[in-house]
Amino acid sequence: MAIGAEHKSQSDGRVWGFFKLPFRQTGNATGTTSSSSLSSNLYAETQPQNEGSNRHASANSVSAVAKSLLPTRRLLKLDPANKLYFPYEPGKQVRSAVRIKNTSKSYAAFKFQTTAPKSCFMRPPGAILAPGEGIIATVFKFVEPPENNEKPMDQKRKVKFKIMSLKVKGPMDYVSELFDDLKDQVAIEQILRVVFLDPGRPCPALEKLKRQLADADAELEARKKPAEDAGPKIIGEGLVIDEWKERRERYLARQQVEGVDSV
Repeated sequence: MAIGAEHKSQSDGRVWGFFKLPFRQTGNATGTTSSSSLSSNLYAETQPQNEGSNRHASANSVSAVAKSLLPTRRLLKLDPANKLYFPYEPGKQVRSAVRIKNTSKSYAAFKFQTTAPKSCFMRPPGAILAPGEGIIATVFKFVEPPENNEKPMDQKRKVKFKIMSLKVKGPMDYVSELFDDLKDQVAIEQILRVVFLDPGRPCPALEKLKRQLADADAELEARKKPAEDAGPKIIGEGLVIDEWKERRERYLARQQVEGVDSV
């Protein structure tokens, strides 16, 4: 009986051990599952932050690219825009005109450049304009005679004009070195192309050019005249003092005559 009981207890222990073994494996699997779920939770918590930072960085990069693609805000308004009209007269120096106006809220300087400085120039070559101020600039160009059946269309493509602008702090004297010292802040306002007009054929563009040239000449004459002084006018040096002396001398002489008569 003892042997049977001992055998039974051993067999029972084996049976219970057999049944306990899967539970121990299940416990290990549960620990493994819990550790894996914990790591997945940590990954899930950190993943949105990483995604948010990545999205923020990508948004910043996109906005930077978009800003670089946006056109720079212009300080000046040109009339006519993108073109310079010249009468086509080969072998002569002809003129064109462009109205330049400061449309910004700050003082702005402009400068004229051309690919043919020997045959083209602008008057004035640059200036500083107050907010809302405008000026009519005259552009001079020598029209070369055609060579080898050259067409005016081919000749006008060779020369280009460029108007550059620069924001300045306030009123000051214009010097071209401003654009060299502050070249990082210089903006290209317009690149103007040449358009030739037949002086023998009246057209709206030719009539407008004549009016602008007349206005430019009038402005040039006005700039040449000295500014009138708004203060009191000086008649001449010493005139007021001399008149006062004459009046005093007449008064004294009259007093002497009256004194003699009374005696």
